Amino acid sequence: MSNRIITISREFGSGGRTIGRLTAMQLGIPCYDAELIEKIAEESGFSKTYIAERGEYAMSRGMLVHAFADRDYNGHSYQDELWAIQHRIILELSEKGPCVIVGRCADYILRDKADCLRVFIHSDMESRAKRIVEQYGERNESPEKRLKDKDKRRAAYYQFYTDMKWGVMQNYHIALDSGALGIDKCVATIKSLY
Repeated sequence: MSNRIITISREFGSGGRTIGRLTAMQLGIPCYDAELIEKIAEESGFSKTYIAERGEYAMSRGMLVHAFADRDYNGHSYQDELWAIQHRIILELSEKGPCVIVGRCADYILRDKADCLRVFIHSDMESRAKRIVEQYGERNESPEKRLKDKDKRRAAYYQFYTDMKWGVMQNYHIALDSGALGIDKCVATIKSLY
């Protein structure tokens, strides 16, 4: 099969990024995550930090505030500009050949692509909290609060730009519980469906 694409959407702290990287490595195909941020930064002129924070998350304010924040007289915002660039780059990468794309609404952007496996990685709160403390050194606030905030912001961003609900099973071909299955079993499952 040509241009086989895997998109990985994930709850914060579920290990989706790691699962995406390991899957790509074992399949011998590129994984676009931080690389996607770099490409968007090159084309947009925005810093990688700004893109990492704004390219997948709504601002921490409410959805209505987000819808009208920082817009010019035409109703466009910097975030809209990032969305357009991100959208185009994801389409271009999917045309180059097989790859794994982590996050950034790639599941939605490539939803009409026949040869795209859309995966959602989730886990229970306890496993995710433990993971972000161990992996990212999260300690400033309760890990559970941080997880809820990140997921809420991802969901708002996803809904704003796709008009769909983030994490709803009908948007994906498969949903995997990384807390119950473990990282390696999730990778093996995705590989078996490739």
